[in-house]
Amino acid sequence: MNKTLLMTLLLLITGAVQAEEKVVVYNWSEYVDDSVLEDFTKETGIKIEYSTFDSNEVMYSKLKLQRGKGYDIVVPSTYYISKMAKEGLLQKLDKSQLKNIRNLNPDLLNKDYDPGNVYSLPYLWGSTGLCYNADEVEPASVTAWKDLWDPKWKGKLLFTDDVREVFHMALRINGHSGNSEDPAHITQAYELLKKVIPNVLVFNSEAPREPYLSGDVVVGMNWNGEAVSAAQENPAIQYVYPKEGAVFWVDSFAIPVGAENVKNAHAFIDYMLRAEVAKLNTEYVGYATPNQAALPLLEQSTRENPVIFPPEKIIANGEFHRDIGNDALQLMHDYWQKLKAGQ
Repeated sequence: MNKTLLMTLLLLITGAVQAEEKVVVYNWSEYVDDSVLEDFTKETGIKIEYSTFDSNEVMYSKLKLQRGKGYDIVVPSTYYISKMAKEGLLQKLDKSQLKNIRNLNPDLLNKDYDPGNVYSLPYLWGSTGLCYNADEVEPASVTAWKDLWDPKWKGKLLFTDDVREVFHMALRINGHSGNSEDPAHITQAYELLKKVIPNVLVFNSEAPREPYLSGDVVVGMNWNGEAVSAAQENPAIQYVYPKEGAVFWVDSFAIPVGAENVKNAHAFIDYMLRAEVAKLNTEYVGYATPNQAALPLLEQSTRENPVIFPPEKIIANGEFHRDIGNDALQLMHDYWQKLKAGQ
């Protein structure tokens, strides 16, 4: 027998040849400090295979098509946790492997989208509100969602490429909950949204700060973390909580039902729940951490920034999205396609 072949067989028999440890992560774009990923691998020896998505719909569709396989970690927003759990796409967490749960703020646990946090644990939370360039826009002219319907903004708006967030605006303007399941409310919101479409230059959920920074748009929607990042480059980029109420959301770690590296997935989540790691991620991306142990570690300017950590009255005036059921969501999507087609 060939000497090299014999040696290979002996190594396999003795277990000396081991498969490389890895964890496959599917996360939002620009949503983690790269140094955190590098340090995780250095400490644990677990290689991270990392890919990104730009919307819950893209992430969900891929997981649905692959029947929950292909990834060990996904990071859905609030209402997609309950939707994916109901559809059997997520597996239950083993909390005995997650000692850093103790760092999380109890106020952001045990929510209706995942009672008892059976399937998920919060990573970051934030809001969707109004954004504008103060060099081009009079601040007093943009204080409410309804202000975006002004004809003077024709071809100057950015909307996030998110059906729930855009419909939230119209539902709230019409006096309804952003979580309404009533087909009449959703149809009414669609009719209102048709009137604002001429003002919309772009739908962007990849890096919505960029069109503001380039000057392509001067006003519209944005995520608070993107607004924080934009303001660091251009202080004229401002963020406002609309009078009708902002959208609030939590992005959470979850493990798909078909994950192949479950132990490593738990190790990754537990690492991300460390206070010092949560600090790095919040300061990097500009979104609020649910990690109360990390709060004292944050720079004072970050901890006291109301764009990142809104006052209680602002949160009370807004809504966290919840699952509205497949029928209502499908109706929104049908109207969404018409809106983007200019119909």
